[in-house]
Amino acid sequence: MTESIRNIAIIAHVDHGKTTLVDAFLKQSGTFRDNQAVATCVMDSGDIERERGITILAKCTSIEWENTRINIVDTPGHADFGGEVERILSMVDGVILLVDAAEGPLPQTKFVVGKALKLGLRPIVVINKADRPDARPNEVLNEVFDLFANMGATDEQLDFPVLYASGREGWAVYDLEKDPRTSIKPLIEKILTHVPEPKCDLTAPFSMLVTTLEYDPFVGRILTGRIESGSLKVNSMIKALSRDGQTLETARASKIMAFRGLKRTALEEAHAGDIVSVAGFSKATVADTLCDSSVTEAIPSQPIDPPTLAMTFSINTSPFAGQDGDKVTSRMIWERLQKEVEGNVALRIAKTDSADSFEVAGRGELQLGILIETMRREGFELSISRPRVLFHVDENGTRTEPYEEVVVDVDDAYSGVVVNKMSERKADLMEMHPSGAGKTRLIFKAPSRGLIGYHSEFLTDTCGTGIMNRLFSEYGPYKGPIPGRHNGALISLETGKAVAYSLFNIQDRGKLFVTHNTPVYAGMIIGENAKPGDIDVNPIKGKKLTNMRAAGKDDNILLTPPVVMSLEESLAYINDDELVEVTPHNIRLRKKLLDYNERRKAERRREE
Repeated sequence: MTESIRNIAIIAHVDHGKTTLVDAFLKQSGTFRDNQAVATCVMDSGDIERERGITILAKCTSIEWENTRINIVDTPGHADFGGEVERILSMVDGVILLVDAAEGPLPQTKFVVGKALKLGLRPIVVINKADRPDARPNEVLNEVFDLFANMGATDEQLDFPVLYASGREGWAVYDLEKDPRTSIKPLIEKILTHVPEPKCDLTAPFSMLVTTLEYDPFVGRILTGRIESGSLKVNSMIKALSRDGQTLETARASKIMAFRGLKRTALEEAHAGDIVSVAGFSKATVADTLCDSSVTEAIPSQPIDPPTLAMTFSINTSPFAGQDGDKVTSRMIWERLQKEVEGNVALRIAKTDSADSFEVAGRGELQLGILIETMRREGFELSISRPRVLFHVDENGTRTEPYEEVVVDVDDAYSGVVVNKMSERKADLMEMHPSGAGKTRLIFKAPSRGLIGYHSEFLTDTCGTGIMNRLFSEYGPYKGPIPGRHNGALISLETGKAVAYSLFNIQDRGKLFVTHNTPVYAGMIIGENAKPGDIDVNPIKGKKLTNMRAAGKDDNILLTPPVVMSLEESLAYINDDELVEVTPHNIRLRKKLLDYNERRKAERRREE
């Protein structure tokens, strides 16, 4: 059974073409009919994944090729979802490392390569997007080799096979000059010869490490992983062991499913080496071991890197609470967060001193932003605090904070302003060199604190042409205070609907976040002051009409279009005394203390 299986994962930096390459595998292996209409990036099945063009959850598929089944796992590229990648690598026997032929290895490439090499995997390197006009495949290959060497690869791992490909066009070759660019066949054949078959014991009792968890309304929890030993039949009684070997529960395997193309197919029996999903358990979760009753030791699981960023999720306390969503209580929020943590091992949740708020810690702003976006679409209303980094205290009692490696590609004209802004945020410039076509690559080591809220400012400074990639590096010495947002806020004094007449006068003070007829409430942030310091304004004050002031005079009022911020931009924008109010239909910024007098008292207490 195991001789006809290969298990591989596709790993790469974000947007280097992993999901598109899987499309090519599926199309050319006969998984789809020739005339079948198939969406691009078919593995990105979630609404948010399709909207943003990113992979959030790792997903499995399989293809048949010359009597061999190849199980393929498509992994996320963003560092925020690195917990997904770490788990997946433990259930495959080989990886395809994709590297963009123009961009070369980037921070997440370094991250996934390090994890793969540490597990002893021998990657197949694919220089993807080789048909780009700015491709530099030979230089990129040298950069990949240097990366492997720097990451401590063995001689066997350094002797990696290299192919050049275009996932979008559906071809892979060994030689760009000589080989015909017709199909992906050379890559699939290299998988069969280079990736070893699973090393499993068919005669031993059944055991399987749970790698991912999903919930299905019909069959309940679906636990996915690779069978390490033995076989499993439907309706067999098996047990779940925790990481420390304690028995969590005993249950019947009500359903066994394997990935065939894009569908899960029910099986009567599954054997060692295959990647399958098992239903029937109510408590078992990620990193637990499903096994026969005779097994007493759990399968070791890869340790997951700890969270570096935290936010406070609390109930919505604004005057507009309950108008949009139907899930507004703290009990509902806590139950939803508990459910999320079961399948997402990179997240941590904890209760706070207040019964109405909870601390949620994760890898980065994007990961937590995706969770908030998912919850608001499910009908939740939340108040979210400013992200804050998690400090550690080392064995010497020294306070340490997380540092990130930041790789920036900018036009030469903007390199000066980026270096200046990053130095303000206590970043150290480690490397600076030209990256071709009038661009400069800057590599910084920066405290994570200083990067919160910088991305939108970075895009403004580089006129939208800059590319910034970040990756957690290590915990280092505390760098001292870092300046936050320079500008103050325009805060509403009244509750009602904003009026064009008032907004016309207010917009001279700064940028507006609302427009005519937008509902506002006292304490809500309706704009950004052009200067430091907050200003309280009245956006609902209408024009007094008299014989001298006719209504027709308002026809010449012109309002500047408001600034519309996304959820991630809003979270990065707010200060410590502010919150983001998130509902199914609205994202609003507000002060923690809505009452004007309460804010003045708090300000005086801080000054004392």
